[in-house]
Amino acid sequence: MVLSSGGARGLAHVGVIQELERRGYEISEIAGCSAGALVGGMYAAGKLNDFRDWICNLDRIDVFSLMDFTFSSKGFIKGEKVFHALKKVVQDYKIEDLGLAFSCNAVNVKTGKEHIFKEGSLYSAIRASGSIPSVFLPAKVQNQFFIDGGVLNPIPISLLSQSKGTLLVVVDVNGLEEDYISPPKKDPSGKSFLSMPKWLKEYQQKMKQFFPDEEKEAKEVSYSALDLVTRSFDLLQDRYCEMMLEKYSVDVLIKVSRKQSGTLEFHRSAEMIEIGRIKAEKALNAIENGNN
Repeated sequence: MVLSSGGARGLAHVGVIQELERRGYEISEIAGCSAGALVGGMYAAGKLNDFRDWICNLDRIDVFSLMDFTFSSKGFIKGEKVFHALKKVVQDYKIEDLGLAFSCNAVNVKTGKEHIFKEGSLYSAIRASGSIPSVFLPAKVQNQFFIDGGVLNPIPISLLSQSKGTLLVVVDVNGLEEDYISPPKKDPSGKSFLSMPKWLKEYQQKMKQFFPDEEKEAKEVSYSALDLVTRSFDLLQDRYCEMMLEKYSVDVLIKVSRKQSGTLEFHRSAEMIEIGRIKAEKALNAIENGNN
């Protein structure tokens, strides 16, 4: 199983895994990149449910409080505070001691080459794999600096052992606009996802009279330096994703649109998990019914 990079959209990986398990599939190996490394690592450690419960209880303020901002030119988030909080929920593990074969990738800043983590600290590997350029500071592991694996290989199929007799399941959460689905309002149990308070909706409506749509549209054509860097990174990832999917024979491909959520919108985790489940349900129905 391969889990792509994608920031907060990567929580859709949780929903995919849950749907696979519900149907009786057994995951024998996981390769992940960035957000995919985080979810894959939690699953390989047998702590996916603990991780899910923790992250789904974070609201906007909680997410913001976990961002340790810095004025460094190398990135504006240190990326240490969130892992410190997560370690209180799920302890660190040695990758080689996990109950499931797991690997993730990052890019060595100095050499420019892909580095594959198959042993050592799980959190160090995840931190390195998810160091989005210009957003998070590069991760330091054994005196080497690493950035997001998605720079070179956002869908790390190449990390798998490619065992015979298994299905190759790939989850790409950087899909196109055509992969977008309307956000679900409730989870399978009927519980509503967090929504905007009524008073805030009314406030937004009142403020619209002071900020006409014309002004909003005019602002949307203006891009900051960070916007341009992020957009460039997204375009590179999209192209690399296409190349990887063309190169390998994938049995089950599950695609989630990049439009489903922003990179740092982790307060929408429960919603993204359900989107992943819905997407997995559709893809698995197709292959099980012979319509793939």
